Amino acid sequence: MEAPPVGVVAFNRMAFGPRPGDLDAFEALGGTDEARLLAFVDQQLAPESIDDSEAEARIAASGFTTINKSLSQLWVDHAVGDPDWEVRIRPVVETQLSTFVRAVYSRRQLLQVLADFWHNHFNVYGWDFWEAPVFVHYDRDVIRPNVMGNFRTMLEAVAKSTDMLFYLDNWQSSKDGPNENFARELLELHTLGSENYFGAIPRNQVPTDGDGIAVGFVDEDVFSVARCLTGWSVDGDPWWDPTTGNGIYLYRHDWHDLAAKNVLGLDLPANQPAEKDGRDVLDLLAAHPGTGRYIARKLCSRLIGDQPPDGIVDAAAAVFTTQVDAPDQIAQVVRAILLSDEFRSTWGDKVKRPFEIAVSTLRAGDADFPFIEGNGDTDTFEWLYYNTGQYLFGWHPPNGYPDFKEAWISSGPRVMGWRLTNWLIDVQDSADTYRMDAVSQTPPQARSARAITEFWVDRILGRPATSETSEELIDFMAQGRNPDFDLPLDTDVGTQERLQTLLGLIFMTPEFLWR
Repeated sequence: MEAPPVGVVAFNRMAFGPRPGDLDAFEALGGTDEARLLAFVDQQLAPESIDDSEAEARIAASGFTTINKSLSQLWVDHAVGDPDWEVRIRPVVETQLSTFVRAVYSRRQLLQVLADFWHNHFNVYGWDFWEAPVFVHYDRDVIRPNVMGNFRTMLEAVAKSTDMLFYLDNWQSSKDGPNENFARELLELHTLGSENYFGAIPRNQVPTDGDGIAVGFVDEDVFSVARCLTGWSVDGDPWWDPTTGNGIYLYRHDWHDLAAKNVLGLDLPANQPAEKDGRDVLDLLAAHPGTGRYIARKLCSRLIGDQPPDGIVDAAAAVFTTQVDAPDQIAQVVRAILLSDEFRSTWGDKVKRPFEIAVSTLRAGDADFPFIEGNGDTDTFEWLYYNTGQYLFGWHPPNGYPDFKEAWISSGPRVMGWRLTNWLIDVQDSADTYRMDAVSQTPPQARSARAITEFWVDRILGRPATSETSEELIDFMAQGRNPDFDLPLDTDVGTQERLQTLLGLIFMTPEFLWR
């Protein structure tokens, strides 16, 4: 399948789709596709240099009460004393709403895309009893500051985060009962990946590199990693006395297994200083070539296609491994992927998931949407979006929402996604609705069925639709009339309603859903 213009590719992969004017701004960045893409990539990889006042103003006006609370404040206000459920989950509710605000309105789009990627990679079910009260901290202090930084730094931040400690039970792991949940997912999902899992065979049967380090892991390594992380816990004992502690990471040395250990062929001596066993393991995993290739493949799959070519995976993995100590390691890997030939030339190997559909619809339609808790439109949006199958921070297993097209092209996600987009473009029926006003956004010179359709196809898709799709859309808008005759769009309610439905049809086209 032929790829669309580079700006369209960039805004559907590095961003959640273009807003009005975005593609024109992209074209102004240089004289060639290569120059424009290079300028856009470097701009997005320096998010602090991008004015994001619109998104920040919207968040400030949303009335959120938890997103600026410290971790200990979140714990005391929303966990201690077992408050009402609405109070308990308010931090994750507000994290979800602020995530939508940033995805729709932030100009730091690559930052938002990567935050979504890493939340999925280090998945935590955010609506659970102990995770929900402090989820603001997980998003704000653990994931977002590290999305373009150093993987080893992010790995330790995740391992010590209150949410992950509770989610995978490491907060109660001790020498008397090491818990393998986090240790297994650390190896199988967060670093080496299942592609480097050798099963239950003895460790000495796994091939090693020149330094004696195993090329993959076995069950024996999972148990060793669990022992290394004993004592990595939380201040407070919520099961027995929820009024204690502050919910912050606490290393309990008296819980730690001090005996000698071996992980992937690396010997760890007995009686190491506090936390050193765990940090040695994180060092080993972050620097392992298997981790580099696994993370590179996942990033390539997210940014290029479900089955990215081996060449770009190898190139990205080499950057990951050689830059293991760089503070901008992840940014360097992402840059290599985004500037590759494969990024520009691959198209249609991925489809938008429900989150991307909802956000790109709002962006294309230049919607003014509140995302305020208790607002009627926000409540309806939340209900419709919940039924699409990708409720934010709502995936129970630790592997995160699937990121391949077969998981999202079935009737359930598609039908509910179409219901959501059709509601978003419905004719406004009161002053309290914040949805898209398509009529006012249609320029006065576009009044024929053909001109109206071509304007909105270009606005939403950034390029012409296929001739077959285009003719079907024009025929729908014309309703048997000459497609080049003007329609009474400014005065006739029926024509206005047909325009809204036209937008809904464009949002259902394969051209809109590919990326």
